[in-house]
Amino acid sequence: MKSNLLKRINIGKDTEGKLIQVGIDSFEKLAAIGSEQAFLRLRTIDSGACLSLLYGLEGAIEGTKWNELSIEKKHALQQFYKMVTPK
Repeated sequence: MKSNLLKRINIGKDTEGKLIQVGIDSFEKLAAIGSEQAFLRLRTIDSGACLSLLYGLEGAIEGTKWNELSIEKKHALQQFYKMVTPK
């Protein structure tokens, strides 16, 4: 299945494949579900999903490089990541 995910910043072939595997096969679906929910889905198939992936998903939705997300957005994503990551 052809998706439009690779056309988005921060989304490479590996991430595209995993997103498709968890039922997110278009940018529109990614944007609708949001970075946090997409991350939780990815975690079901990739226990090594990291904070950088979460940043990348958010950046893809916002149309910006993951490292250019606002400090506030990064902080919110860090809080979410800490909440869902087992210690």
